[in-house]
Amino acid sequence: MPDAQNAGSEQAAPIGRSPRRRPRHKRGSGRGGRSSGKSSQTFAAVDLGTNNCRLLIARDAGESFRIIDSYSRVVRLGQGLAATDRLSEQSMDAAVEAIAVCASKMKAKRVKRWRCVATEACRRASNGEEFLKRVKDETGISLEVISPRVESRLAVMGCVNLVDPTKDVSLVIDIGGGSTELSWVDVRKLRDDQANHRLHRPPISAWASLPIGVVTLSELVPEIDDKTVWYDRLRDVVREKIKEQGCETRFTNLFQQGRGHLIGTSGTITSLAGIHLKLPYYQRAKVDGLWFRSADAISVARDMGSRSFEDRAKEPCIGKDRANLLVAGCAITDVLCEMWPSKMIRVADRGLREGILIGLMQKGQKPKALKAAKADVPTGPADELDVSDGP
Repeated sequence: MPDAQNAGSEQAAPIGRSPRRRPRHKRGSGRGGRSSGKSSQTFAAVDLGTNNCRLLIARDAGESFRIIDSYSRVVRLGQGLAATDRLSEQSMDAAVEAIAVCASKMKAKRVKRWRCVATEACRRASNGEEFLKRVKDETGISLEVISPRVESRLAVMGCVNLVDPTKDVSLVIDIGGGSTELSWVDVRKLRDDQANHRLHRPPISAWASLPIGVVTLSELVPEIDDKTVWYDRLRDVVREKIKEQGCETRFTNLFQQGRGHLIGTSGTITSLAGIHLKLPYYQRAKVDGLWFRSADAISVARDMGSRSFEDRAKEPCIGKDRANLLVAGCAITDVLCEMWPSKMIRVADRGLREGILIGLMQKGQKPKALKAAKADVPTGPADELDVSDGP
């Protein structure tokens, strides 16, 4: 798919399927982004991953953006994909229903510009195109299947403001359901370059996409009673996949010299942080931006790897929905901390969706500013949607 900041039409259309329930909303403030001078302009980002469907709706607020609505639902789109090479009917049903909720919310908030992306599950599935057509027919949403490279860049855009400027390199880790994206950011260039460049074209010196995420790794190495053996097997697979990608020595010298640090953008690291803080329930305000000792992250990860499913599910920041997938994410985090040693990890409850919003808001700037932005963020044609087939 083209590396484009696609935007939708300014009109809304009927939704193809009604949601069975209305999820609870949350409100907060966004980071990054540029102003178009129109505080009422509304933007939306939809991220359909291997395990979750997520939505953010925000308004431009000058040098930042304000989130006015959000939605997240576990859909397990990639469940069983490794074995069958296909998206199951049950998973597609759940995903379409979740996307319909997103479309309904976008219409209710009168969203003007949006970008709706799909990642690893749709990249891999032999029936991916069939699923995309069904989503379009039933919800009016056109999903853009983005490449791992674009996925990495958008995740970095969303959390680049959390980079430690005193270091030379930052490894941004995005553990998804079907893959794990690694991006090495040149912090020296961030210190020198203008703010516009930092936000819209972060200096990624290298990147890699590991073909394992919490869903795919869990299915590849099923849980067994002997938790020590199971956790060791998970870590062995992670090391093998890193070596297969040929990235096991990238910037390792800088990290060993204490000149690098880690940023975790995934649900795994935010969950580990919540467990470490002993939160009675997940609280984004206490987790996002947290400096988390790598030693503590590894300790919590290994503790989770030693527990039974029932014990993991009792953790307030985990629950039954994620207890079966968490340990795979723990093993990935453990190995990455081992191979790229850093005293601290910056925890980011932000990433790809925020990166999409920043790109959309940049695209909506005045022509003079947009000219500079085009050099940093390659764009493509907007979705040509009319009132009969747009969200």
